[in-house]
Amino acid sequence: MRLTINGQDRSRTESCTVAILVAELIAAQRGVAVAVNGTVVPRSTWADVDLADGDRVEVLTAAQGG
Repeated sequence: MRLTINGQDRSRTESCTVAILVAELIAAQRGVAVAVNGTVVPRSTWADVDLADGDRVEVLTAAQGG
């Protein structure tokens, strides 16, 4: 399966959910937002949203400072 994650093409051998992908990418999941194909995915549904070949995923983290 091919995904575009934060603008970079990535290949996966298995399908996964948003929750699995975020866990693989980011250790601390506080302050994280995810959009799939331009639509924000509520955290409460991450485990239920299966990613498909060709999906565009944006994983954003909040940063402190100003």
